[in-house]
This record gives sequence, C-alpha cells and structure tokens, in this order.
Amino acid sequence: MSEERILNGRYVVEELIGRGGMADVHLGVDQVLGRKVAIKLLRGEMAREPMVQARFRREAKAVAGLNHPNIVSVFDTGEEERLVSGTTVQLPFIVMEYVRGRTLRDLVKAGDMTSDLAITYVLGVLDALSHSHSMGIVHRDIKPANIMVTDRGALKVMDFGIARALADSSSTMTQTQTVVGTAQYLSPEQARGETVDARTDLYSTGCLLYELFTGRPPFIGDSPVSVAYQHVGEHAPPPSSLVPELDPIFDPVVLKALAKDREDRFIDAAAFSTALRNAQQGIAMHPEELTAPLPYSAADATNQATAAAMVSHAAIPASDMSPAAQQDHTGHMEPLDVPRHFEEPPMWEQHLQRERDEHRARSRRTWTVVVSVVFVLALAVGGLFFYNWMQAEAERNAPVTIPSLVDTSQAKAESTLADLELRSDVENVFDDDIQSGHVVETEPAASKEVRKGTTVHLMVSKGPEAMVIPESLAGQSEAGARQVLRDMGFEIGSVTRVNHPSIPTDWLVDTEPKLGSKVTVGETIDLVLSTGKVEMPQLYNLTYDEAKKAIDGMGARLSITMEKGVNEAAEPGTVFKQEPESGSSIEQGDTVTITIAEEPVETTPSEEPSPTDTPTPPATESDPPSETPTPTEEASPSTP
Repeated sequence: MSEERILNGRYVVEELIGRGGMADVHLGVDQVLGRKVAIKLLRGEMAREPMVQARFRREAKAVAGLNHPNIVSVFDTGEEERLVSGTTVQLPFIVMEYVRGRTLRDLVKAGDMTSDLAITYVLGVLDALSHSHSMGIVHRDIKPANIMVTDRGALKVMDFGIARALADSSSTMTQTQTVVGTAQYLSPEQARGETVDARTDLYSTGCLLYELFTGRPPFIGDSPVSVAYQHVGEHAPPPSSLVPELDPIFDPVVLKALAKDREDRFIDAAAFSTALRNAQQGIAMHPEELTAPLPYSAADATNQATAAAMVSHAAIPASDMSPAAQQDHTGHMEPLDVPRHFEEPPMWEQHLQRERDEHRARSRRTWTVVVSVVFVLALAVGGLFFYNWMQAEAERNAPVTIPSLVDTSQAKAESTLADLELRSDVENVFDDDIQSGHVVETEPAASKEVRKGTTVHLMVSKGPEAMVIPESLAGQSEAGARQVLRDMGFEIGSVTRVNHPSIPTDWLVDTEPKLGSKVTVGETIDLVLSTGKVEMPQLYNLTYDEAKKAIDGMGARLSITMEKGVNEAAEPGTVFKQEPESGSSIEQGDTVTITIAEEPVETTPSEEPSPTDTPTPPATESDPPSETPTPTEEASPSTP
C-alpha cells in the first residue's frame, strides 16, 4: 500500500480526476475542515520551465483575488518538495473548491444543450466576467472546456492560467513564441499578437454562445493557423442559418460579439448580457447597435472590380460597328448598300484570318480536354466519396463492446463512453460499498455489444443511504459545519442557540439529530449554536474554595472576586450573597462577585450600669413609690 501523500500537513492527495497541459488535478481532503477539495499540482516534467511556473503562480494570484459564486474559489497555495529525475525541485500547487459536475463541452457532445440552457449558461459566464473585469483581470481563454456546470445546476468559470491584468500591456497572444489561448475561441487581436482587453473575453464568449446554439464553433479548419486566419479575415454565418429552429433575433447579438474590430463589439459584459436578455424576451437590438458583417472579403471585391473592368473594356460603341449591324431607333434594320462584286482580301489579312481560326480550334480542343478531365475527376472524386461513405457507414454501424466501468469515476466513465461514440445518462443511487461519484453498474451490462450512438445508463453512487454525523463538528464555526454537512448530502434546517460555558458565540454545540447519530442522507439537520453566554450556578452556603472550584469547573473562564460582610442568618465562612444571581445568563469571561459571612462581633461592657441608669418601671396604684438606692447600695426589690 502506497504511503499517504499530504501537502502542508493538511491536504490528503487522492485519485487523479483531471489533467491539463501543465498540471494534474487530484481529489483531496482538507483534514482540518473535513471537506473535499481539488488540488492542482504542477507536473514534474514542467518543474524546470520558468515560464510554466510563472503561469501557474499567476493563476493562483488571479483567482485568489476574485470572490464570485460563478468563479471557482482558491482556498490555499503552497509548494511541495519532490524528487524529479534525481533532482529535488519545488512543485507549486493550488487548493481549490471541489466542483462536481460536467463541462459545457461534455454537455454539447452529449446533445444535452438547448437554446434556453445556452442563454442561461452564457449569462452566468458574463456575470463572472463582469466581476473579473471589474477587478482588472482578463481571462483570455473562455471556452466550453473551462466552464463547469455542477450537479445542482450552478455554473463555475475555471482555469485562469493565462489570465492577465488589464494594466499589463504585454498581454498579447504570444509569450516567447508560444500561442496563448485556444484557436476556435481566439479573438482577432490575439491572433494578430496585439494587446488584449475585456472585449477580448467578450469575443470568446460570443464564440461560446455560437457553439452552444449550433453545436460547432464559428470557424473550423484543418489546423489552428487556418482557424486563426478565419478569425481575422472571415465572417461566420448567422447561427439561425445552421439551426433553422433558432430564432433569428439572436443573430445580431452573436454577430456583434464576433465583430472583428473590438470597437464594434459590446462595450462590456453587462451590455452583452442586457442584449441577450432582451433577445430572449423578444426585444430586438436597436439598428444603431447592429454590426453588419461585410458580405465578401477584400479579395472578392478586387476580383469583382477586375471583372467589371474587363466587361467595361469589352463594350464596343455603336458608332464603331459596321453598317450591317446598325439599327435605327425603332430597331428595324436599314437596307444595306453592298456591292455585288468586291476585291479579294490581301494575303496578309487571309493569313491573319487563318491564324485566328486555328487559335479558335485549339481553344475548342483545349476546353474539350479540360471538360473531359474535370468530368473524369468528378467521377473519381464521387466514387472515392461514395467508397469512403460506405466505409464510414460500415464503421458507424459496427457493434461496440461496453467496457467494465464499475468503481470508475463518473467523469472517466462518460469520457470512455464518448470515445466509443456512445451516449450516457446518469442516475444517482445509494450504495454502501462504492464511493460517492463512482459507477455502481451499467445498463446494458459490461461485455454487451451495442450499436454506436446507443445510450448507456450509468448508475452512479451517491454514497451510503445513511451516514454518521461527525462528533468532531462540535466547536466548529457555523459556516464550516454547514459545508461539511452539505458535502455529506444533508440539508440544513433551522438554527437554535443555547448557553455553553466554553464554545464561542455562533459556533456549533450540537445538532438535531444528535452528533454521532446515524441519519439518512438527504435528511434535514438542525443546528444548535452557542450564545456565547453561560448560566450562573448556585453558590449560596458554599465556602470560598468550594465556590471557586464550582466556577473554574465550568470552563467558562469566569473571574471570581470575594467580599466579606455580616449576616447573622448565614454560617460564618460561607456565601450568603452572589452577583450575578444564580440562573441568570452572563458572557463567557465575566466577573462573579461573592460575599462571605463573618463571625458577628460581640460587645463587652466596661462596667455594670448604675441604678440611676436602670429605667424605673412606671408606678401603679398597687405599687407605692420606692426610694432610689444610692450608688453604693445594691438595689433591692421594694416591699409593698
């Protein structure tokens, strides 16, 4: 078993899920937040290419500054030390948001694209470009393969690997003689090596919209160079001419985005978006906004001018015609005055006439040969075309064996079927053994032979039907807990708050169902968050040590102060007063004040009170007055 690969002591690198021109993309797991991520790693053979490394780091820098729901987020970057061909090199990597879904290229190939979906997706792309342009970033490589549609229908723009800042004047098509961008979606200014700006992305988005509408790019050629020439010098046919069912109201919007001169395009992504929304609602573009493409190229104009000149020079004035060919204004021929006898033409004129006749004969023979050759070639080409068509039909109708796709990722399975010219549709099912996102089984089953173009039903696992809510979520932030639960397939319900002595405000205390319980995937989980407060305990009749132990044992980081006071009803050395009162809610870290009862102080008299100080009871009729004793005498009861 291979050793587990961990980056920055945090990210576990798992299986390969994608591959580009300079980097590989792996599925990964963030051990700190417990969530899936996509890790883009520069390939080892590219480590010694400074330009490639600069482009890789530029992608991380460009996307890290963008925060938009339609742009794939970058969470972290770093470098990994690897041994490549006996040399230790630093390979940069980017940790990105993990997006599960299909690219627009896959949707077009599968035939799952409609005009309404095309408009929705392009509006999402324009929204993302509007944000990136406002941040000064030009993408420069907008194409169907760089646009992802998630399983929930959200749109994500990816791969800012050749993005540049608007202020970078060197942002042209080429860098060190290397073509930047994809030929089918390359703007004329990129093809000419000129400086790019935000309108360059709008041209590529116009190419994207054209392909989503028609199923093909606006220009197709045998090589990238020929396609680039078409972007510079030719005009694409209106989309509705290729797809008759498409409303022609969209043609001006697409063709304006594809204008050769960037000044004739939409001023920004918002203007493009507004025009597209208006067309969707049946509002045509204003005539002043239209950009009419030239009906023919400059070469065609030159050829037509030359032909016109030739026709003009071939015209013969009527005055130069022979009398036998002249007519009056009514169109009737005048009688000719031709002598009955005339002299034979001179020899030189006869010789010239013979040469003319021979020239005409040779021309007729030449044209006969040319027509014959063309006819033979046409027959040969027709025969070759028919033979190739028969071969293609035989190959198209040849049976295809369905491969074994069990435990293969959904993206790889769909790519494999597409390479075999088979269609695919997906059904998500629960499975306890096959990991989420991998194929459980196919219908028809593996080893069955089917015709090309057959739809193969893929049952894709969405994980176990029931999963255990991790107890490690306790004490995490609300956002982190929500992300983990959503990645596990749960819905998030209501939020309640309770006091807790140690968990900070709005961090997770528990869930309902409880943490650690096993819950069916798709169920709603309610969150119980901390208020950041703690309930004051009962401290009455406790000693100071006992009260401090009770406070410290709560783990709420509460401070305690002591005061002393007299309370005859309380036992000395115990608490008879506390502030705040028990049962009240206080903030974590607040101060608690307790008052400890002291022994009451007894007053001892310095001398006995004298008889004069003793109050004399009031006299009654039955009690005669008595004499007051002197201070030296002891008072005695009087005798009645």
